[in-house]
Amino acid sequence: MHETHSREVVVENEQGLHARPADLVAREAQRWESRIEFVGKAQRVDGKSILDLLTLAAEAGTHLVVEATGPDASEALDAIGSLFEHKFDLNEENTRIHTNKSKQEKQISSDSAGINTATCEGDAERNTNS
Repeated sequence: MHETHSREVVVENEQGLHARPADLVAREAQRWESRIEFVGKAQRVDGKSILDLLTLAAEAGTHLVVEATGPDASEALDAIGSLFEHKFDLNEENTRIHTNKSKQEKQISSDSAGINTATCEGDAERNTNS
């Protein structure tokens, strides 16, 4: 049986735990095998669920307890705690996500262009043979 580890975190960014940081926290929590829960004023929620995290309605200055139970609980708490300590570092995270998304869009665009070109050439050939 695994021991439960806990850590207090404070929501320090001005906008509180809104959609973007809640998404980052949930994604980080999903990386770990341990069960991760957040405890608010009168509420305990699944840390791997963005919707559950949003129900905390955690504004700037809110203190939460993060509990992790499992084989990697300590490491999970460190990683999640780091997100809170760095105010979710949205600028850096958004830049990374935007850069990756941009690369993916370029690849899709290149692939689509090749498909469209082949389709257009095939259509043109069929039209001239008609």
